[in-house]
Amino acid sequence: MNVTIPDQTGKVAVVTGATGGMGQIIAADLARAGAHVVVIARDPARIGPGVANRFEVVAGDLSRRADVVTAARTIADRHDQIHLLINNAGAHFPERRLSADGVEMHIALDYLAAYGLMTRLDGPLRRGRARVVNVASDTLNDTRPVKLAGRPRPATLDLAGVDDLARLNPAAGFVPFEAYARAKLMTVAAGYALARELAADGVTVNALHPGIVATGIVDDLIPAPLRPFRGLIRRSLLTPAQGAETALHLATDPGLAGVTGKYYNRDIEKTTPPLSHHDGTQRRLLALSELHFAR
Repeated sequence: MNVTIPDQTGKVAVVTGATGGMGQIIAADLARAGAHVVVIARDPARIGPGVANRFEVVAGDLSRRADVVTAARTIADRHDQIHLLINNAGAHFPERRLSADGVEMHIALDYLAAYGLMTRLDGPLRRGRARVVNVASDTLNDTRPVKLAGRPRPATLDLAGVDDLARLNPAAGFVPFEAYARAKLMTVAAGYALARELAADGVTVNALHPGIVATGIVDDLIPAPLRPFRGLIRRSLLTPAQGAETALHLATDPGLAGVTGKYYNRDIEKTTPPLSHHDGTQRRLLALSELHFAR
């Protein structure tokens, strides 16, 4: 895929996960096309002096509820309109960890950060008729780390009886890869619901799997027997620049104006598990997410 970014002069773009990899490429390419790029970074020094002067940097740890809220408020105070929001921040954690708010880290960073920005930047996004792009992972369609045989195992999400998102991905039976996939499924499901809510104001919300990109996340996901071949495996994967192409395509392609509530694997529209489209699940997920941010 070769992406040509149209002129973005006059547009405000918010990009997360821009301290390296795909996110930094997305932010730099948008800035090069003329956009005013705002990045949220836990450690702004990691952005690097060579590119930091191109961005407006807002400090914040997106795994922390208070930092998500504060970052969103700071951006909304500075910018009446936002035209692009690319939720790229995410990580895979090989051991179970909790955020400062007591939420399992995949839920906190891979889901709640994106949800918090989509909802706490509601006004500027609506006024800017924004495109929201959520970077997900096709692990939501198949949680098997090695897909050599057998049927796909989609990510699961059972919210029956759940009164707090801190109860998700519990210690008992914790499987890191499945925890990661569940958080990505939540991002897509919430995105479908928010796409409907925001459509009347011209805001679009889409999600994507960028392909299998040679990043630190992939290193964590390589099964132990294959780790001696890590270098060979990485050479067969997409580069971060190639991985960034789909997000840039969804964010800027004039041909996708008005397209919303979709999921793409690279540049091809794909389906996600039926659970992600279930109205009751979506409504319960949004209610629990609002409860988290109301504290």
